[in-house]
Amino acid sequence: MNKKNIQYIVVAVLAFIVVNVISSYVYKRFDLTQDKRYTLSEAAKQTITTANSPIVIDVFLEGDLPAEFNRLQSETKQMLEEFSAYNPNIKYEFINPMKVDDPQSLQKEFANRDMMGAQVEVRESGKVSTETVFPWALAYYNEKSVAIPLLKNQLGTTMQERVNNSIQNLEYAFADGFNKLINPKKRKVAILKGNNELSDRYVADFLSTLKDYYFLAPFTLDSAAVSPNKTLRQLNDFDLIIAAKPTEAFSDAEKYILDQFTMNGGRSLWLIDATENKVDTISGNTFAFGKDLHLNDFFFKYGLRINPNLVKDVYSAPIVLAQGSERDSQYNRYPWFFSPLSSSANNHPIVTNIEAVKFDYASTIDTLPNSVNKTVLLSSSPITDVVGLPYEINLDTEIPENLQTVNEGPDPAQYNAGEKPLAVLLKGKFPSAFTNRVKPFQNPENSDISVPTKMVVISDGDVIKNQLDGNRPLELGFDKFTQSFYGNKEFLLNTVNYLLDDSGLINIRSKKIAVPFLDPQKTAEQRTQWQLINILLPLGLLAIFGIFFQYFRKRRYMR
Repeated sequence: MNKKNIQYIVVAVLAFIVVNVISSYVYKRFDLTQDKRYTLSEAAKQTITTANSPIVIDVFLEGDLPAEFNRLQSETKQMLEEFSAYNPNIKYEFINPMKVDDPQSLQKEFANRDMMGAQVEVRESGKVSTETVFPWALAYYNEKSVAIPLLKNQLGTTMQERVNNSIQNLEYAFADGFNKLINPKKRKVAILKGNNELSDRYVADFLSTLKDYYFLAPFTLDSAAVSPNKTLRQLNDFDLIIAAKPTEAFSDAEKYILDQFTMNGGRSLWLIDATENKVDTISGNTFAFGKDLHLNDFFFKYGLRINPNLVKDVYSAPIVLAQGSERDSQYNRYPWFFSPLSSSANNHPIVTNIEAVKFDYASTIDTLPNSVNKTVLLSSSPITDVVGLPYEINLDTEIPENLQTVNEGPDPAQYNAGEKPLAVLLKGKFPSAFTNRVKPFQNPENSDISVPTKMVVISDGDVIKNQLDGNRPLELGFDKFTQSFYGNKEFLLNTVNYLLDDSGLINIRSKKIAVPFLDPQKTAEQRTQWQLINILLPLGLLAIFGIFFQYFRKRRYMR
């Protein structure tokens, strides 16, 4: 070996050492995907920046999984790799829940955390079988733990669509879970009382979920009549108020307190019924009447109006009615157009990728021109009818015989009102509802224009109401009569998080990821063809390479 070759080797070794030393100090990952699916958002990074001790994550996506869940498993690994690359304290392990040392203990923990398994149809070689998959993760940090759902439930979607939507939601799901583990609660939410709002048992499930994020406390406005300024100061200590279906009118003093809370930057979530159902004592029939909570001028000044009417939507949840004798009764589903199902096509993070939200006896909302920016979050379907009040609600007429058959439907000429807003986001600087009006009490810190703030108004108080099984609250969005899940809980949780989220974590939900899936029908039809190609093509290429290699080798050494 000559001197020149030795120099080349020495230079190569030194270059190798230098590159390794530099790489130990400089670390960079490159995301070459078009949609940047493996690039964490700044908001997601902020959730784990302060984690200075291990975050241990058990992911229960291991074993012999259906094809769609293999993709979810792969994307979950990639996402956790990105989190772990940013903060090495994040440790994760994929576990097969069917092959653990103590399966009964794990199943008990699943049940205590409502971590339900997903029943999945597996089609292979023309055969259909059912398997149970547990698409969940458990994260642990400093003696705290949180369950992270990896699969989203959505009505009327295929498993591939559900997995695709779940992959879109992975970054938010993990970032949200880490945020609950690592960052202490700071924001305070007031649950308004005193105007005959929904009792605690009907909002129990949503509030039990919300307490993982924020401090909650009931707040009554009754003291407004005695010491209004003190009541206003106490209310200003909160960041958000939730008015869950009040049924008693608000006084001017109460409205002024709520108005000045908004002027001071307070956020609010209003779930308002503009109607009420009453039974006529003479005929026994049920009639819907308008309900005046004395909030019309309040909302009108902010730029919207809740109309005293009812929305009838063909795209709606069914009603379950009993037929036959008491002993031999049968329960059947019928269309019930007073229960609209609303899902939005816009890309707002509150409503992106959520299940349809169920309303009951909702009213339309008009948006009015002013300086406040308005976004319609949820609306009725284009096949909608709007009826004025008073209106008789009679099962015999609302479920006519022709609607009880599959092939018949409602008259298209009647349901032609188009899409009607049911939930609206207001954002910006709000004008005071008491500008140029006599104030109900003297407020030395009165403001006529607010600092930038947000408000969401929903024209149905039942959106937040959970059903009961005896005295036990059921999960919000679950209908025990039809055994269906709706998106009410996720919608309201997203709404509150958006109203209070200064870190922008909720905006991760608007990130779009394109996930290609195989066509199952073509896969089954062309299974043999592609198996032969995958086996024979590599062997054929290897044989051709061998022939050419031998040919050129002989030519070279025969000379």
